[in-house]
Amino acid sequence: MTKSSSNKTLVPALITVAGVGLAAGAAYLARQRKGEVKEFVVSRVLEAPAGRSSYTDLGQGLERGGIALAGRAARAADTPANREVLSHIIGIERWGQNRLRMALGQRLHESDSYHAYRPAQDVTLGELRSLLSQTRSGTVDLARQLHANPPEDGATVNHNGLGPLTAKAWLRYLTQHADLESRRLRGEKDTARPQDEVMPEAAPS
Repeated sequence: MTKSSSNKTLVPALITVAGVGLAAGAAYLARQRKGEVKEFVVSRVLEAPAGRSSYTDLGQGLERGGIALAGRAARAADTPANREVLSHIIGIERWGQNRLRMALGQRLHESDSYHAYRPAQDVTLGELRSLLSQTRSGTVDLARQLHANPPEDGATVNHNGLGPLTAKAWLRYLTQHADLESRRLRGEKDTARPQDEVMPEAAPS
């Protein structure tokens, strides 16, 4: 690829990230594009910002994000679409927690789908709200464990769509993903409006 054609490719790539959100935008590009564009986006959107933060900083960001998540979930109407959004967020975060345990050496490295980590289909909205808070608390605890026992510099754990990510990038990914998807939740007054579908590109296969 020439320098000129590379630049032409990067422009729409960055527009995509700006339009759909950081973590989801990177995941979208990972599925749609290969090679240097994916590496560029993952580096700029996840690795570089996460690398400038400590595990304590990232854990505090997860805690703040958890408060916002709980507030949006509390205001969400009891609809199938809202329950789907919450199940999706919980499933991705549980899946990501398993990858973080690999980074901590607590689990063997494996490649699996996030679908097995989703709550059962018959779980109520109230139960999903509780699970959401419990799941985020678990991610915060993993950030603390990583602070106490950090992986070696440069150590990575694979993301099915994005490729190898450091533990810090995983924490940033989970924070950004949940924040973006939770904005799709709708309250009672908003249920008359069409609800956006959960972006499939944000979910690993």
